[in-house]
Formats: sequence, C-alpha cells, structure tokens
Amino acid sequence: MKKTLLAEFTVRPGSEERVAELVKEYAVRVREEPGNLAFEVYTKESDPRAYWIFEVYEDEAAFRAHLAAPYGPPFNKELQPLIEEKESVLTFLNPLG
Repeated sequence: MKKTLLAEFTVRPGSEERVAELVKEYAVRVREEPGNLAFEVYTKESDPRAYWIFEVYEDEAAFRAHLAAPYGPPFNKELQPLIEEKESVLTFLNPLG
C-alpha cells in the first residue's frame, strides 16, 4: 500500500529565500529516490510563507528508506531554526475507496 502524507510548516519572516533554496535542493534528491512517486512542494497563495509538501512513496519500506537517507538529517537541522514550528507537521493520508 502506498504511503502518502502532507508535510506542513511556516517559514519565519526573513528566511523565505533560504528555505526556498533548501526545499528545492531537497526536492531534487527525494524525487530521485527509487520508491518516491511524488514530492510536490506548494506554498499557500494567501501566505507564501506557509509550505505544504505532498509526498507519496511506493510503500512503507520506501518511506522508511526516505527517512534513512543521509541528506535528510542535515536538511532538517538547517530547516528547523528557519520555521515557526518545532518541526514539519506531518499528516498521513489514506485513499478513499
């Protein structure tokens, strides 16, 4: 079964450019992961500091491999002080039907 989630966070004022760079670089790497089916980055039209990242992985194993990728911890470490939340808020999704 596919593993699907939405990651959300809000960029601190003044950090917009750096976060955009970080997320774009990270997205390229995640999209190259063998089990990644989607990694789509959005900002809210009414608030461009609000990020929503839609992620889909082939299965739980692919998601676990994503979490174990060596570039994840450095990305999260640099991102954390640039966002308002303690960390990205993850919402796991199930298909309807």
